[in-house]
Amino acid sequence: MSDIESPPLVRVRNLHKVFRHGETDVVALDDIHLDVRAGEFLALMGPSGSGKSTLLHIIAGIDFATDGECEVLGYDLRALSESDLARWRNQHIGFVFQSFNLIPVLTAAENVEMPLLLTGLSKSERAEHVQTALDIVGLADRMTHYPRQLSGGQEQRVAIARALVIDPDLVLADEPTGDLDAHAAEEILIVLRKLNRDFKKTVIMVTHDPKAATYATLTRHLDKGQMLPL
Repeated sequence: MSDIESPPLVRVRNLHKVFRHGETDVVALDDIHLDVRAGEFLALMGPSGSGKSTLLHIIAGIDFATDGECEVLGYDLRALSESDLARWRNQHIGFVFQSFNLIPVLTAAENVEMPLLLTGLSKSERAEHVQTALDIVGLADRMTHYPRQLSGGQEQRVAIARALVIDPDLVLADEPTGDLDAHAAEEILIVLRKLNRDFKKTVIMVTHDPKAATYATLTRHLDKGQMLPL
């Protein structure tokens, strides 16, 4: 069976998200349809407030739609209990935030190891996974460094390694270059493209930067909560 015929990793249909602010309903997402297939690198673009981060959080199971369908890796995330959902995320989703969210008192290696502490891996197996993840992002020589000893770009690469260490099926990145200068941003985008091209990871990246979107294999645009046609 070819990739085109296989079910998408992410399947979104008639998805709506409404936030309640006082007495007012704010529509964040309005009738979204989206398929993301294995091996794609999708850039979700749109201005601030267009709903792109909200959509990414729903795909990650961090937030939930008000109405409509969102199946990820064959799972209806709303059907999972809170504990099952946390376990599912830790097994399948690598999430990269705009802010690096590293723990200052832990080394790069210890930060990367964090998701593995919830698994049954031995200490030596965890160390091997951490080494591999930091190798992929080009920071094997910074394993014992603390976040304060790293540049912003290096901190974000550690955050990517932390997302990768579980060998996720889906890498989700929310404005991963938003806090970085142009050079550091390019380094991050090269790493994400490498994950997609060389390691066959499916990547969804939220960005408002057209230059960042050129690293993806396809781009979709959101505006005022609606997905613009291709």
